[in-house]
Amino acid sequence: MGLKRRTFLQQAGLALLALELSDAALAVMGQSLAKPLFDRYYQALAEPTTRKLALLVGINQYPRSGETRNVVPLQGCVTDVELQRELLIHRFGFQASDILTLTDQQATRENIETAFLEHLSNQAKPDDVVLFHFSGYGSRVNLNSEVQSGEPLISTLKSQIQNALVAVDGMQPTQGNYLLEETLFLLLRSLTTDQVTTVLDTSYTLPDSPLQGNLRIRTHPAVYSQQPTEELDFQSQLLLRLNTTRQQLEGQLNFNQMPGILLNASSANQPAMEVTWGEFSAGLFTSALTQYLWQATPQTTIKVSLSRATEAINQLVGKQQQPQINGSKSQEDYLLAYNLIPENIGADGVVIAVEDSGKIAQLWLGGLPLKVLANYGVNSVFSVVSSEDNVDIPADSTSATGITKPLQLQIRGREALTAKARLISLDISDRQLQIGQLVQESLRVLPRNLGLTVAIDASLERIERVDATSAFGNLKSVTSVIKAGEQPADYIFSKVASTDSTQQVEEAIIRDNSNLANANNESASTSLIVPTSEAKYGLFSLANTTVPNTLGVASETVKAAVNRLKPKLKTLLAAKLWRLTVNEGSSRLGVAASLEMLAPEAKVLIERSTIRAGISKQQAGVNHQTNIIDSSTLGMVTVANGSRICYRVHNYSDRTLYFMLVGLDSSSNAIALSLLKDTFIPAGQTLSIPQSTSSFEWLIHEATGLTETFLICSIAPFPQAKAALEAAIINTEERIEKLVNPLDVTIAILQDLHQASALVQRQEIVSLAAETSSTSSDSYALDVQAWATLSFVYQVS
Repeated sequence: MGLKRRTFLQQAGLALLALELSDAALAVMGQSLAKPLFDRYYQALAEPTTRKLALLVGINQYPRSGETRNVVPLQGCVTDVELQRELLIHRFGFQASDILTLTDQQATRENIETAFLEHLSNQAKPDDVVLFHFSGYGSRVNLNSEVQSGEPLISTLKSQIQNALVAVDGMQPTQGNYLLEETLFLLLRSLTTDQVTTVLDTSYTLPDSPLQGNLRIRTHPAVYSQQPTEELDFQSQLLLRLNTTRQQLEGQLNFNQMPGILLNASSANQPAMEVTWGEFSAGLFTSALTQYLWQATPQTTIKVSLSRATEAINQLVGKQQQPQINGSKSQEDYLLAYNLIPENIGADGVVIAVEDSGKIAQLWLGGLPLKVLANYGVNSVFSVVSSEDNVDIPADSTSATGITKPLQLQIRGREALTAKARLISLDISDRQLQIGQLVQESLRVLPRNLGLTVAIDASLERIERVDATSAFGNLKSVTSVIKAGEQPADYIFSKVASTDSTQQVEEAIIRDNSNLANANNESASTSLIVPTSEAKYGLFSLANTTVPNTLGVASETVKAAVNRLKPKLKTLLAAKLWRLTVNEGSSRLGVAASLEMLAPEAKVLIERSTIRAGISKQQAGVNHQTNIIDSSTLGMVTVANGSRICYRVHNYSDRTLYFMLVGLDSSSNAIALSLLKDTFIPAGQTLSIPQSTSSFEWLIHEATGLTETFLICSIAPFPQAKAALEAAIINTEERIEKLVNPLDVTIAILQDLHQASALVQRQEIVSLAAETSSTSSDSYALDVQAWATLSFVYQVS
């Protein structure tokens, strides 16, 4: 065993290639891309002397037998590997032959450790870039003091509890096939470069159930307590390689001393969760991080990237999962994500295959927000980034400007993260689609019949589930009713113990019930089982936290509860539709907006801006800093009650923009700015909301909780939305009002954006008129040149 065992390449039968870029390497990558173009592409991304190596591990199919019969397979870990791999190749310039992936049965403990040494440690030179990613189960190991190969490095902990990554063959406690935190530390120390990033999308907090609400938890439900003899022998081999001893390293093993950057999906005592979107699942952390990195331009620091990923996670599960940054280089605020300068072109996907003489393409669309992709409609359109100079060509460029129009692809079908698209450009001359070309969103098509999916908690009695399914089935705002844990959902219908104490209610909601998880009930919810007569029915998030103001009274029947929730469901559907319009990464309108605190102190809290407007904010005279983040804190911004705030919006496009401001307050009520007149910003101008001439001051007086605000901008007015607002809001002065008809207003906003998009005079839109007209009554077609939606999420304290 140890370092002299048979090489992993022979054992796993994998083709690990360490080749210079060549036609053979291109063939291995499955690419028909011409070599000169391929060379230019990578020369634009990084210096040719810098090599980039990655080892990506993802395990879904853990075996189930014996003591592991209650352990359910994970679903999103292999997707995580795919998300990282495509990102590394197409945004960070990694060669496919320098990325080794181990999934499911390949990912044994011995294979992972050997692959790390042979693929990373033995090849990486000083200043090379290295990424190690693990998605799978984590666990904790109780190491007793009787260690034949020497004491563990963490000798100061009396219980000898240590975190571990569970390999695919590590589910049986008698085998001890898990990769200890100590081992990972030693492996990272074996690298000669400090340009290393470790991403761990796993967790170690012991769960009582595999599910938290409708989300799977990536913690193995056991603490191992036997000695991992082979693992400790391997550590001894690593110590010899490093020419050091356990005593010399004693006390050094902690997160902040891990070499390079260490990104953890959650804090020490929190679960890392994975979510199902449509036909695919993915880790909350990996999907949020990679999606932001796909679109981020110019390059951002790792702290900003992590902060934006954390915001996306918090929007879904609140503060139950808070990603962390550690490692010896974690305090270097200037450090770029993955230690690289990515190509200066944000993208939403890439061409991965070409068929039918270049008329049909397979697209990888992992750069889109996954919640948007899960609801993406047929006929959506993407523009191909120019392959001649690998530069961004504005979507509205015409031949009159001397710039060639981009090729355009129309989605004809989608499965998980890939879509089939056909070439629709009228004037393609001699240009052809090529594998590896980046694509950017041009037209977003959303079905008009979108509704909410409500999951019924498995802990409810059978008659309760039947009544709930029947009652929800009669609501227009709910299009699907499912059993919790089995399919994607927006919210969960469940119950908690009757109590007058909000704190007790919250504690009851998050308390796991281990009796629900067994071999015959993989989809058990973590809700608290209580007698129906003592229950309060309500709605819960996917992570099983109460949706504010949805709990009823103890004596309420299921049907009465569902009927009571009808207005709230309309509000939540409106919020879902708002989120599906967010397009900070793909909009072509020049808009920058900031949430600012005016009192008790003046400071910028959050800044958002479109990044594909064709002109930079600096060129337009916008003086706001980019990505203003307090480096001492990560994640969601907190705003204290009593604070006075405003939004400052700058229009740096060349035309007047109209806007709407809507959102959800911390009590889950729909709100809107009742500024019914002059809701526009002239080109090059800045507007403060509320305006400085207004008598209205925006003071935060809300319950503790999450607030979401959406600034929706358009090239045309919002006549239908304005009419819907006037029907609900009598006041004509500038102020924030609660919406009594949020779904009506939202549908009107979407229709206004749909009509504004039809005004965009582009040849490719005209060419699609005949095809989209047949589906226009069933879909909203939103053009990136016609609208921009910026989202602001913060916590009220």
